[in-house]
Amino acid sequence: MAISFGIRNLRVRLTLWYGGAFALLLILQIGVATYVHYRQLESQAFHAQVQDLETVEGLLYQSPDGRILLNEAYFNRPQLRLRLDRLLEVLSPEGRVLFRGDRLNGMGLGEGLLPNEGRDDNYNERTAKLKDGRIVFIISHFHLLNGRPIVIRVAYDQAPLYANVLRFLLVLLALAPIAISIAVLVVYRVARRALSPLTIMVRRAEEITAEHLNERLPVHDPSDDLGHVAQVFNELLQRLEDSFIQLKRFTSDASHELRTPLASLRSIGEVSLRNSHSSEEYRDVIASMLEEVRRLTRLVESLLVISRADSGQIALQLSTISCIEVVEEAVELVGILAEDKHQTIVVQGDAALVIHVDRGILRHAILNLIDNAIKYSPEGGEIRIAVMKAENDMATITFTDQGKPIAAAEHALIFDRFYRADEGRSRETGGTGLGLSIAKWSVEVHKGRIGVDPEYLVGNRFYIQLPLIEQLN
Repeated sequence: MAISFGIRNLRVRLTLWYGGAFALLLILQIGVATYVHYRQLESQAFHAQVQDLETVEGLLYQSPDGRILLNEAYFNRPQLRLRLDRLLEVLSPEGRVLFRGDRLNGMGLGEGLLPNEGRDDNYNERTAKLKDGRIVFIISHFHLLNGRPIVIRVAYDQAPLYANVLRFLLVLLALAPIAISIAVLVVYRVARRALSPLTIMVRRAEEITAEHLNERLPVHDPSDDLGHVAQVFNELLQRLEDSFIQLKRFTSDASHELRTPLASLRSIGEVSLRNSHSSEEYRDVIASMLEEVRRLTRLVESLLVISRADSGQIALQLSTISCIEVVEEAVELVGILAEDKHQTIVVQGDAALVIHVDRGILRHAILNLIDNAIKYSPEGGEIRIAVMKAENDMATITFTDQGKPIAAAEHALIFDRFYRADEGRSRETGGTGLGLSIAKWSVEVHKGRIGVDPEYLVGNRFYIQLPLIEQLN
């Protein structure tokens, strides 16, 4: 309703809306009740008038000179005659007036007979306006008086009926403001009580800042709508808190990772400048500095990939390819690293398993897992890569190495950014702590899964599962 525009208090707005709706429904109900009351009175009046007409038929008689008269002696009490409001007119079948009551004052109840008026034992009923302005309800009936056919018309003033209906309407309208006021008061109290949890939640939400994301909104009743809203906001706050914690940790770890190679570069440069060195020694210094630069470059590139992935700037170039084909491409790229450590990479599986992926992004994830397997497997070890169809109709790639097993409690943590399981997987291997995080994103962006097999205890077995398109013949 327009009356609520500009009102900021929700309880008042709800009260006005529901109060206005109740008022409209009450007015509609009053109108319906008045109409029903009118129809009931009209029906009661019709039945009473039919009975009165039948009484009139018994009171009419024919005088010796042929005139039609009404036996007024029937009303032996004067007060009954005074209260009688009947308007009476008797017509011949040709429409000639045979008798007309004194209360008509010479006025007729209509102009002539209607077609088949009062015929077939029916009671013709209609409303008409007399010459003096009165609105009357007329009933006509055909009657034989001593074998003489006549049409009897009786009419009754409608003013008492209208007055009754008007009084009924005025009483209802007089009670309407009281009913609306009570309804508005009840709605306001109910709205205030129903919205009190929302008020508490708003006040608590105003106190939550970036430094207090651990606070939560109170949940008074989890089963109602406001309780559900509070739960949803608490889950949102939990996600925000987790994101803030992760962002702080990521910022701290990134700063630390960037500071380490920069500090190393500065240290190497300062030490080399203190003394003069031979050309060979300068070459060694430059080589050390270039190694730190390469490490710094890999870190920056990884951070750039993560930043672009988080912002959704990487567009997938999807194509349908054989799963084992991508694995073999990755093995060819890092095979030389395995040869340096005299390691063997064994690839086996079903070449007919087909997936729909971005070839480059998926290959990057596979490269990270193979590179980790090479780094942490011993000299002369074996790395086995298997491509198979899982029971859930997914293409599964497993990477099995002979390195030191990762503790089960750390299986989920190793995919976090900058997380390292132990000193065996430290910066000394040249990693940045971002490879598995990027691999996780690369797999999940294809609606796949990545993880560590907790049942494999000899070494480590990583797996990638991707939706399978079909099997080639």
